[in-house]
Amino acid sequence: MLKANYHTHTTYCDGRSTPEEMVLRAIELGFEHLGFSGHVDIDPVMDVPAYLAEITRLQEKYRGRIDILRGGELDNMYPDRRPAGFEYLIGSVHHMRSGDQVLAVDWSEEQLLCLLNEGFGGDGLKLCRAYFRLIAETYHRGSCAWIGHFDLVTRHNHSLHFVDEEDPAYLASAREVIEYLVGEDLPLEINTKQAHWGKLYPGAPMLKALRELGGEIVISSDAHHISELDKGFDRAAALARSCGFDHANILVRGPRGLEFAQVAL
Repeated sequence: MLKANYHTHTTYCDGRSTPEEMVLRAIELGFEHLGFSGHVDIDPVMDVPAYLAEITRLQEKYRGRIDILRGGELDNMYPDRRPAGFEYLIGSVHHMRSGDQVLAVDWSEEQLLCLLNEGFGGDGLKLCRAYFRLIAETYHRGSCAWIGHFDLVTRHNHSLHFVDEEDPAYLASAREVIEYLVGEDLPLEINTKQAHWGKLYPGAPMLKALRELGGEIVISSDAHHISELDKGFDRAAALARSCGFDHANILVRGPRGLEFAQVAL
């Protein structure tokens, strides 16, 4: 089992557990590392100074028991390119523009349908192509450590069926961005948030492309509650192995700051 999670939300944004509750649960699970990733986002809006102060307090309080990292999840639409005070950032796209509106791709079917119909004329492939291009831009905006839930745009595809996830044109648009990110030495996250529905972000076709291109992975649960800290890790590891990966990456403290280390799957 992986002894680390770096995609962790708390009551400071849209999580349901406090940071300290998350720390105590991580220690119970035998975690060696716990990275917090409060939303640096247009919605929900987080009190960043208070959040950073609390994570810093916990770093000191639990030093020697668990390595706590002060991270954030930076949304593409957030106006500040590189907010200060974070030790690492996960680059994500939750929102897209439709005219004067900024709509979430994952929050509700209603918002996604509005985005799809008003912004992209009902063309799901066109929407996904634009989404993947935004992911590439996210890296440049925030110098993030990796990309979170690469294909989150498909969050409601099981019910709306707006794009064929096996369509060669859809996969080609994703592969083009994956190839670019690999060239920038940027890992992709296997996000297990929806593992209970049998959904991992990204799925096998994109992970196989990532492996063929020489890319790397980070496995994180996108935990919003203490019960989710290690959610779906076994399933993610099995998927990664089936796609040709023999290791995942974790963030550790090295002589020059945070660096990636490999963990066998």
